[in-house]
Amino acid sequence: MIPTQKLEQFQKRLAELNELLCDPEVLASPARMNELNRERSQIEPIVSAFQRWKDLGSQIDDNRAMLSDPELGDLAKEELPALENERAQLHDAIQILLLPQDPNDQRNTILEIRGGTGGEEAALFAADLFRMYSRYADAQGWKVELLNQSEASAGGLKEVVALISGKAVYSRMKFESGVHRVQRVPSTETQGRVHTSTATVAVLPEADEIDIEFADGDLRFDISASSGPGGQAVNTTNSSVQVTHLPSGISVRCMDERSQHKNKAKALKILRSRLLEIEEQKQDHAIRDERRSQVKAGDRSEKIRTYNFPQNRLTDHRINLTLYKLDKVIEGELTELIDAVVSDHQAALFAAQADS
Repeated sequence: MIPTQKLEQFQKRLAELNELLCDPEVLASPARMNELNRERSQIEPIVSAFQRWKDLGSQIDDNRAMLSDPELGDLAKEELPALENERAQLHDAIQILLLPQDPNDQRNTILEIRGGTGGEEAALFAADLFRMYSRYADAQGWKVELLNQSEASAGGLKEVVALISGKAVYSRMKFESGVHRVQRVPSTETQGRVHTSTATVAVLPEADEIDIEFADGDLRFDISASSGPGGQAVNTTNSSVQVTHLPSGISVRCMDERSQHKNKAKALKILRSRLLEIEEQKQDHAIRDERRSQVKAGDRSEKIRTYNFPQNRLTDHRINLTLYKLDKVIEGELTELIDAVVSDHQAALFAAQADS
């Protein structure tokens, strides 16, 4: 049975949030507005599903009461199975909605893809992955904004960084972090041999300015002329910006824009997201050490997926799923694959709750 008392508390809290979001003091504080809107976006689907579940319960009771009515009994009997089926499905959906929530699920995402082992073929694979995610994002109604890229000589990408904006982007994309392996015959291969290359994908929740604040002296900015593949000049102005966070030693360089100001803003956006991820990883490790959580945690250093082009086969090693439609997946049809990984993650959360 679903915990109705807990769900009623969510209803009360949603009403409080709606009032707070109209409060002049809250409206004057962007940071507070951000925080409350984020909480509201997590609670609202739960409350909506619970209200529909209650409404269906009332309809089912009314229909059962009408079964003995000579005029309305047949209609009530006909409607009951559909109502009961919908309520059962809502019951399961509410159970999933009540699972522990990742506070970053509603955030936008910084996507970073880098060619790994395999030279030019790895860079070409990195470009293929970026196109795949861009097409998937487009199908979801999300926006992709290129933040930085470094092109390889053969037309691939040594590195690409992009911001993906939209509804609950991180909740779907976060499972893509890790090493992706490709097996195919490169265009330069004259003997028809299959080569293996890799690319790494990092998915970071976009950090707000209020999440990561910099103290005076934390940042060093280095300005230089931008350059393209092979070192040729992109423009004649000093627009390339490298920002270094001195306490951590993390550096980010952006040279995609002709404007130094825009490159600086993009570099800071990436830097904040990387620092936010590091801070959250520290917290996650502390929680896991204390609670010994049994929920599987993805390690971005491990190989998560293999793309075998000769066999049109894709294998996700985390959930032992194999699909023979790589040609469609690489064109951005990722829904079935991501749904399966999300379902596996939810099953692990259910198991952890049952054992706790």
